[in-house]
Amino acid sequence: MNLRDKNLYYVGGIVRDELLNKQSFDIDLTYVGNAIDFARNIKDAKILQINEPFGTVKIELDGEEIDIASTRDETYPQKGHLPQIKNIGCPLKEDVLRRDFTINAMAKSTQTGEIIDYAGGLKDIKTKTLRVLHDNSFIDDPTRIVRCLKFAIRFGFEPDEHTKQLQEEYLNNVNYDMSYKRLQKELKETFSLNSQIAFNKFVKNNIYKLLTPKTFNLPDINFEELINKYKPHNIWIIYAGQIPEIEKLPLTKDEKQIVEDYHNLQQKKYNSDYEIYKNFDGVKLESIIMYAGINYSVVINYLENLKKIKLQITGKDIQNLGINPSSKYQECFDFILRKKITNTKLTKQDELNLAKDFFKKSQSNGVCKNK
Repeated sequence: MNLRDKNLYYVGGIVRDELLNKQSFDIDLTYVGNAIDFARNIKDAKILQINEPFGTVKIELDGEEIDIASTRDETYPQKGHLPQIKNIGCPLKEDVLRRDFTINAMAKSTQTGEIIDYAGGLKDIKTKTLRVLHDNSFIDDPTRIVRCLKFAIRFGFEPDEHTKQLQEEYLNNVNYDMSYKRLQKELKETFSLNSQIAFNKFVKNNIYKLLTPKTFNLPDINFEELINKYKPHNIWIIYAGQIPEIEKLPLTKDEKQIVEDYHNLQQKKYNSDYEIYKNFDGVKLESIIMYAGINYSVVINYLENLKKIKLQITGKDIQNLGINPSSKYQECFDFILRKKITNTKLTKQDELNLAKDFFKKSQSNGVCKNK
């Protein structure tokens, strides 16, 4: 990107990641002044989107989409919720010092490449330290506690003692009137890293109390290994979905179903392979892996042995035997399934023979009628 100006700076994650020699997925640019007016004066730039209240603008330049934000200050009149924007076009120092941690509060000039560091982020990167910028940081935005965990896992950093103390103090007195949409975003990004260490710290350090005051004990199982082996699609909900009162979050329909199925699985009996198969069949993989924290051996038995068992016979095959469709079809399938679980080598012809036997006995009892 060839966009350079004395008032234009890279800020936040892109500066941090460059110093850590890591790939950055977000390019954050801040203009000291009004970014919207600045964008309008860029030659050959096409304005794609403007957000006046936040002083942000999206442009297209040389085939590349670029987001530029005005420097701004923020206040939190309602703790735990979105901040109130004030003083758009403020000095750069005020803009960077409103951020979460020192390692994310650095700027880099697009013109000279100079690193601007008002908060000691360079030193904290060298010492692998996560440090908040002020004592009300978690009170203003409690989701920063989850961000702290996320950065610790991603970069191998640790919060300093004062930041740990502030986190512990907040978790002992959580304000549950907060933005759960913002909390979900941070939980999703953190747990999508698929780190058992992150989950262990989330529970042992009582970070789960951001959602519920109820006690939550860490399951004695490595979910990371199961996820790596069986490749479920929705990783984050496997971790987060076990937390009490997860329903506070604005979950999607599929995520709600995964959590509901997980709770339903806890009410079932698993006294035989047939019961295990029937309880798990048709349930999303995420719910099944979650249940491994309660009954690991049952889940492994299903995923490794029982899940691959499939009947070859279909309803059409039964119709071809001259049997009218009825609720007895399902009873027949269950009958054959029980047999196949004990003898997985049954062929389709074996299944057809079992179906004939089933309906023969049913007919002798006057239950089924042929066409």
